[in-house]
Order: sequence, then C-alpha cells, then structure tokens
Amino acid sequence: MEKLENLDKIVNLCKGRGFIFQGSEIYGGMGNTWDYGPVGVELKNNIKKAWWKKFVQQSENSFGVDAAILMNSRVWDASGHTASFSDPKMDCRNCKTRHRADNLIEDYNKKHDIEMAVDAMSKEEMQNYIVEHQIKCPNCGKCDFTEIKNFNLMFSTKRGVTDDSQDVIYLRPETAQGEFVNFLNVQRTTRAKVPFGIAQIGKAFRNEITPGNFIFRTIEFEQMEHQFFCKEDDGEKFYKEFKQKAWDFAKSVGLNPEHLRFKDHDKLAHYAKAACDIQYLFPMGWSELNGIHNRSAWDLSRHQEYSGKNMQYLDPITNERYIPNVIEYSIGCDRLVLAVLCEAYDEEQLEDGETRIVMHFVPHIAPYKVAVLPLQKNLSEKAKEVYKDLQKNFMATYDEAGSIGKRYRRQDEIGTPFCVTIDFDTIENNTVTVRDRDTMKQDRVKIDDLEKYLIDNIK
Repeated sequence: MEKLENLDKIVNLCKGRGFIFQGSEIYGGMGNTWDYGPVGVELKNNIKKAWWKKFVQQSENSFGVDAAILMNSRVWDASGHTASFSDPKMDCRNCKTRHRADNLIEDYNKKHDIEMAVDAMSKEEMQNYIVEHQIKCPNCGKCDFTEIKNFNLMFSTKRGVTDDSQDVIYLRPETAQGEFVNFLNVQRTTRAKVPFGIAQIGKAFRNEITPGNFIFRTIEFEQMEHQFFCKEDDGEKFYKEFKQKAWDFAKSVGLNPEHLRFKDHDKLAHYAKAACDIQYLFPMGWSELNGIHNRSAWDLSRHQEYSGKNMQYLDPITNERYIPNVIEYSIGCDRLVLAVLCEAYDEEQLEDGETRIVMHFVPHIAPYKVAVLPLQKNLSEKAKEVYKDLQKNFMATYDEAGSIGKRYRRQDEIGTPFCVTIDFDTIENNTVTVRDRDTMKQDRVKIDDLEKYLIDNIK
C-alpha cells in the first residue's frame, strides 16, 4: 500500500498487539506519556542495540558512558539551559489551553502548503502572523490568544530532607551534558587521542505541553547521542561524515530513503558553525528525526569557565593545547521507533480477498525473530522442545491458540520474520515448515539445520 496516512491505525495496532500503551492508563492516562509493552520493548531495545553497534562497537575511536540523570545545577548554567531553554507559548483566552506558537504556525502552514522558516521568526513576528492569518486554537476553534511568553522546559525538583537544606536540581533535558562533563575522565581512562567520540543512550525530560502525535513528542523520552571531539580545522570534514553516517543508519533500520531528507537550519545558534536535521515523512508530514551539529568549541569552553577545570587537550605529538570542537549527532529513540513503525506498516490484499496487516521490520530489529507454532495441540511437546532450543540464540515466541492461519496473522502484525510450524511430518522425519513473513513462502528444513537457516536469513 501507499505510505500510511492515518496515524490512528498505528496507535490501535500498538495497543492491540503489545507495542505501546497509554501511560497510567487505568487512572485515565497522563498526557504525553507512554509505556512500551512486551513487543514494543523488544523493538526499542533492538533499535538501541543497532545504534550502539554502529556508533560505538564498530567505531575505532568512540566510547560509551551512562551519566546520571540528576546533575549539579551549575551544569545547566554552563549549558545555557537555566537562562534560555524555553518555548514560545501562548494561552487560548476562550478555553484556557496552552499552545506553542511555532507549532500552531507550522501546523497551519502544512495544511495550506506554505513553506517558510518558522524557527527563524521572532516572538513579535509569530504573534503578528497568527493574528494576520487568524490561526485558530486546535481545541476550541477560536483565535483569541494571549501574548507569547517564554516558558522554561526543564522539570525542577529539590534534594534534601529539610526545607532550609533543599536545593533546586533539574531532571536533565538532554543527555549531551553528561558526555561533555566526562570528557576529561573518558580521555584519561581510555588514553583516547583526538579525534574521538563519546556516546550515550539515556532518558531526558522536557515539560512539553503540546500534544505530541503519539510518541513523536513526549515529556519523557530516550535519546541516543554521540559527541565527536576534533580539531577546529577538521570540523567540516567530520560534520559531513556524520551526516552520511546518520543517513546510513536510518536506512539500515528500514527507513525508505524516499521518506528521508536533509534540512539545514535556517537559524543557527550563536556558537554553531553548521546544523541540519534529517527529516522523515511521518503520517503528519515532514518532521525532524535527528540532528547533526557543528557546535565549535563552545560546550567544553563553557564548562571550563563555569567549573574552573582546564578542559584543554594536550596533543602528545605536537604538544599543542586546545579545546576541541564538537560534532554532535542526536536522535530521539522514541521518535525513531515511531518512524520504523510507520515505515513497516502495510495492508496487503490477498488473492482470496482477505486483507492482512503486516509489519515489514528488517529482521535484525524485529521484536521476535521466530515463532514456533504446533499445527495441533497434541504436537505441543515436540514444538516446545524446538522452541526452548531456539530461545538459546534467538528472541522467540510460542503460540498454540487458534487456527494456524490466525496465528500466522498475529505474527505478521508484530513483524515476526519467520514462523516454524511443527506438524506430523516433524515426528516422522525431524523436519519443520519455515514460513517467510514477507513472501509467505514455505521451506521444509531439518531441525538440525534450523538455527543456521535462521542466522543466514536474519540480517
């Protein structure tokens, strides 16, 4: 079928098949929070493993960290978050809901096929644009907003057991600072030579108030970030290199290049030398999937200024001392999961007139690699024997409820690449039927050769 236009189909499938559930659902839910179910957590973990493999395991000069979520508040002073990490928000006077002004304009422009750089607009320009075009509140349909104000996105909390000893601390709004503050530790303990990278996968938190199109924008999310430290003269070269690596990774998890595009930032931060996004064609339109940025030497310089620690690198060959530049690659894991779900979803019309829903995940990120299905329940003993053997090397699932056709459909809907059917011939000659998810073709395979067959086909 053509690219999915209805996000509701994805949401319904995710809930019905155990990918993603509404957060705190039995209490009526909590806005912009989601829980990953048994199938979804496997998909998400496989995507994280694939990212880590490409950017850490298969890299000669990158190292991983897992930094604390709660950090010294001075970290956020140095990074600029306490002073300027805010969104332009406005309230609807009629229904009292709060909205991001830039999102209201972007949604309006998408509906009317208007191309413009919203991120380059000032508060006054956004205010005038909303009034001029009579952009309406998505909740009540009125155009009666307050003036735009900046609202800080960081969640704050306090530490300490008594009021007079409490200090304000923040849930981190990004993972990158954990890599920057550990620059010296990683360089010292690994004896890394510039250029080298530090990678991290971890939770971040932003006080978003705008509805987020399922898991596209949430208040709690997981980031996969890689900071690459290099000499200033090499910054442009590595910026281009990471643009290509990010593009190649997106393709490797199954995203169609026709649904991807680079988008240069129209407005650069004062410290940035270059910045671009890779956008994906989501059901709601082109939106950011990840960012690649040449951040100059700003980050380490700021931490040197605020901490008093010397963040300079000593080149062991030239004896030159300098603060390295940073090439940043950042991608939201949850947003990537959504892109993968949208890309994989398909509705196929079969020859018998039936429609089957199938998730065409690339096999290496599929939640389950293989399902074991006894043709009848009196074959379950042999089937469980095969299942337990496959579990040693594959994420596998077992299903004996309902007709074999219905079980195939259930596996199609969660994207299992291969179904192994145990039938009466299995008892006679120790062979099984292996069904391919995408082609629905079946091969007869000896049980002794089954593991090799699956390894050869799961790539």
